[in-house]
Amino acid sequence: MTGRAVQRTASQPGGAGAWIDGLIGVSIISASLVATRLALTGMDALFLSAARAALAGLAGAMALAAFREKRPRGRDIPALMIVAAGVVVGFPVLTALALRTVSAAHGTVFIGLLPLATALFGALRSGERPSPTFWLLSICGALITVGFAARGLESAPGPGDALMFAAVLVCGLGYAEGGVLARRLGGWQVIAWATVLSLPVSLPLALILSPNAFASIPMPAWAGLAYVALFSMLIGFVFWYRALARGGIAAIGQLQLLQPFLGLGVAALVLGERIKPAMIGAAAAVALCVALARRFA
Repeated sequence: MTGRAVQRTASQPGGAGAWIDGLIGVSIISASLVATRLALTGMDALFLSAARAALAGLAGAMALAAFREKRPRGRDIPALMIVAAGVVVGFPVLTALALRTVSAAHGTVFIGLLPLATALFGALRSGERPSPTFWLLSICGALITVGFAARGLESAPGPGDALMFAAVLVCGLGYAEGGVLARRLGGWQVIAWATVLSLPVSLPLALILSPNAFASIPMPAWAGLAYVALFSMLIGFVFWYRALARGGIAAIGQLQLLQPFLGLGVAALVLGERIKPAMIGAAAAVALCVALARRFA
């Protein structure tokens, strides 16, 4: 699909298609923390962050060349740089550093705040003005998600918590900026260009920080890197930015409330963690908040 075709699609009012795209995007991205934890079993956090951005940038460059996409206009470059700083560099680096000292489950506490951060930045960057009822439902959903994710955590706040909070802020800004830009460039083009813009930094860093012995890195770590590079960093955003452009940043952003529950589900499948009834009940309550927020956005 060309950029012009995607741009025409993105300008149409959001409907069920936007919510389906958003759910697919969130489902793909929700496995990021688990995949990052797997990658960290055999890789340094900084190398992992640089390598995932470099691999995504190379894949994005090939896609842009294959579809003969025109270069973005000069006015779009600052916005693309914000997207790159938020979701290509900032969030991966900050979460990778945080996950050296906190568990993936602990990190989901902060992911529960991402929809609210996205909605706030969406209001600032796109001029969206959701109703007071929407904000109330958004806050309720965030409280339910954070409350569920935080249950049983007894460790005192530390540097990992500060890094995760910073990651949520820069990611929310990157999501909102990308959602606005996708209305002009198209969903997949935004993340492709953002990763390509990061290549002059990410590729040399990946080469400089590369480990001395690749053979010593276990296969689960390579699988984690492959997932965060191709799915978390690129493919998931194809759906996510398209959804934000078509359905509204604040409204679609509430789907992220489901991300911690989806992430815990992935952890159950990959890491063998048990799904408790409380998780199902909390997920149902959050789904209700998402459905109501959509109505009042």
